[in-house]
Formats: sequence, structure tokens, C-alpha cells
Amino acid sequence: MQKFNSTGGHSDTLPRDADLQLRLADCGSSGESKENGAGKHFLSQQPEQTPLCTKRRVLVGLDVICLCVASIPFFACELKAVTPYRRGFFCGDTSITYPYVEREAIPDSLLIAGGIAITGITIALGECFRVKFRGVHSRAFVQNRYVSCLYKELGSFLFGCCIGQSLTNMAKLSVGRLRPNFLSVCNITYSSINCTPGSYIPVAPCRQNNTKLVEEARKSFFSGHASFAMYTMMYLAFYLQARLSWRGARLLRPLIQFLLVMIAIYTGLSRISDYRHHPTDVLTGFIQGGLTAYWVAFYISSMFKPRARPDLSPTCMSLESPLSSQQTVC
Repeated sequence: MQKFNSTGGHSDTLPRDADLQLRLADCGSSGESKENGAGKHFLSQQPEQTPLCTKRRVLVGLDVICLCVASIPFFACELKAVTPYRRGFFCGDTSITYPYVEREAIPDSLLIAGGIAITGITIALGECFRVKFRGVHSRAFVQNRYVSCLYKELGSFLFGCCIGQSLTNMAKLSVGRLRPNFLSVCNITYSSINCTPGSYIPVAPCRQNNTKLVEEARKSFFSGHASFAMYTMMYLAFYLQARLSWRGARLLRPLIQFLLVMIAIYTGLSRISDYRHHPTDVLTGFIQGGLTAYWVAFYISSMFKPRARPDLSPTCMSLESPLSSQQTVC
């Protein structure tokens, strides 16, 4: 009788154990389910693309859309879709009587290539070094840690470039301030137009057939060279401050940061000596580029944000943008 009861009790527990195993398999328990048949069956039937991964792919697409929208004012100006405001001038104003110098100290191609190449290559090398030797983890849907970290940091940098240049071009088009070489570009003088000193000339009677050159002469405020150079160099200085943690770099890091800022300042001052911008245009460009670099580095990039815990489960992770610090532990 006692044997029968023990057997009956054992038979009652079997369905309970089977039911418990099925529940664990349905809940996706990775700890206990791998040790039994139900766990193996569940792992083999698990779909390759989880809802969390799908949402992150959507967020990546959203980041690309935001990048395109932020660059609309920049391309609207570069493609001549919008003409600048046609501002007049006062007769006798000496600030717009400087000669036109065709050769620039730092042309646009050198500025863009140098700024993006120096900052982009440094960030790429720095992130690859961190992944290779610092054991940086990644919780993004992209399993390659190099791609994940480069996407974060370079994506933040390029977003700041689009924001800064869009603000610059928007100011150029809406203000329409005349460059210091405006009269030389228009091929006129105050005596040739027979104006009274101090009188306002609403429309400049330009004698220049090159319309593109005249339109560019109306885009003085504020300096795009100064803003872009200051943004790229200041952003790189912030990146070195956050990533270059070698103890022997106590004076090396400030020296490199000083040289980067000097490059940006020289770029802006060259626009004054080339008679392309007024001093206030360059100063405003410096301020705008520096503030944009600070905003992107401290509030968009993950350079100065605390590292997320790599041991957190995927269900505890936030579904923020992949450009934020909660997508990868980089």
C-alpha cells in the first residue's frame, strides 16, 4: 500500500514538471531552458529577428531621416534653390570697398576635406583601438562592434556638421550682408554711380555679368569657414579629452588641443585677409561652431556619458536612438 502511494505521488509530479518546463521554454529562459529538451526545442524554434532588433532597425532609419532633414538648408543654399536677401548699402561705406582676391588661402575643398578627414580618421582610429584593446561591448543589433562604435561616434559628428552648416547657410540667405569686396565684384565705384555720401542705395547697379559671383558677394554673415573649422577642431579636442586617457599625455593632450584650436582660428582669420568676411562675421562663426561642438559632444554623442552596464538583459535596455549611449557600451 505504501509502494502504491509513493508511485502515485511520483506520477502526479511528472505532469507538473513537464508543465513547468514548457512554461520556462515559453518564457525564453536562457539559464534553465538550455539544460532540458524543452529549452533546446525552444531555441531551435526562436525566430532570427526579434521585435527589439526590428525596432532598432527602425530607429536607424529614423536617424538617417533626421540627418537628411538637418541638411536641407545646407543643400538648398549650395544648389542655389534660394537666393540671398538683396541688401543695399550706404554711399561712402569703406567696409565694402576692398579688392577682390581670386585665390583663397584655404579654399572650400581643402576646408571640407581637411576638417572631415582629420576628425573622422582620428575618431575611427580611436574607436577601433578601444574595441581592439579595451574590450568594448556592444548591444546593438549589429554584431560587429567596430561598425557599431563607428556608427555612433561618426554619426554624431556628421549630424553636427549638417546642423552647423545649415545654420550658417540659413543666416547667409536671410541676412544678405555684403562682403568686403562687394564693390570690386560688382565692378563699380562710388564715383561711377554718382551717389551722395551717406545716402542709401537700395539696389546695387552691378556691372558684373557673372551672376553667381555677385550672389556669393551677398553671403558675408556669418563665416562658414570659421564655423566649420571651429566645429571640427573643437569636436576633435573634446574627443581627445574623453578618449585619450594615457597618463603620459598630461601635457601632450593639451598641446594637441591647442594646435587644433589654432588651426581653426587661423582658418577664420584668413577669411579676413582674403577680404571675404568682416571681423564680426568670423567671430560669430567661431561662437556658432564652438557651441555646436559642445552641444553635440556633451548632449548627443556618448563621449562624456557614463557607460551602460554590459550585464543588463536586453529586456532592460532602452529603445533610444542608436546614436545614444544606451545602444552600445562604447
